Amino acid sequence: MAFAAVAFDLDGTLYPNYRLNIRLIPFILREWPLLLAFGHARDRLRAAEKPEERILPGENFYAAQARLVAAGLRIPYTPSLRDKIERLIYQGWAVHFRSIRLYPFVRETLDSLHRAGLKLALLSDFPPELKLRHLGLDRIWDLVLCSEAIGALKPASLPFKELARGLDMEPERILYVGNSVSYDIRGAKASGLRAALLSSPRKSPNRAAGADFIFSDYRKLTQYVLG
Repeated sequence: MAFAAVAFDLDGTLYPNYRLNIRLIPFILREWPLLLAFGHARDRLRAAEKPEERILPGENFYAAQARLVAAGLRIPYTPSLRDKIERLIYQGWAVHFRSIRLYPFVRETLDSLHRAGLKLALLSDFPPELKLRHLGLDRIWDLVLCSEAIGALKPASLPFKELARGLDMEPERILYVGNSVSYDIRGAKASGLRAALLSSPRKSPNRAAGADFIFSDYRKLTQYVLG
């Protein structure tokens, strides 16, 4: 069956993570307790078998995340903590994308897939809109989704099901492209999508169990999709 859509992860998939991490060193040194608690909160939200197990009645994802961050910091939860996370992490990190370069041939791949008539989508665990604008990739997508706004982080099935629903097609017609076996490949495959893994050529393919296709050069992805 031919692909009707190709959907992409953003962070670490369209650009190398290290380019952002280098720019975040001052933030990490200054705000490491918040960042550590933030990471642990997201791990707890990911580990829940069902997202609603970690989200209390009346909460949305962002409020639940801030509550868990407060618990990790051993401070009372207040709405100001959620505002701080929004200001320092969600908005603060996005500005660094003005100077981040994409992987080679990402733009050419997206253009080729678009010209071939495939739908293009993006599903990210972090809000992608501002990042895409800074990267110059905000106008090509048929669908852009944030798993946090949907209510669950990858590899939960909810974001992938919403992706298929938003594209109005069967999951098996969609190829999801990501750089994480744990989040992208396993989440996509468990939800009925096919999956391609961006991986360094130095890594063993055995680490990519479950991926339908493994590539390190976006030109190879174009060839795989378009045959």
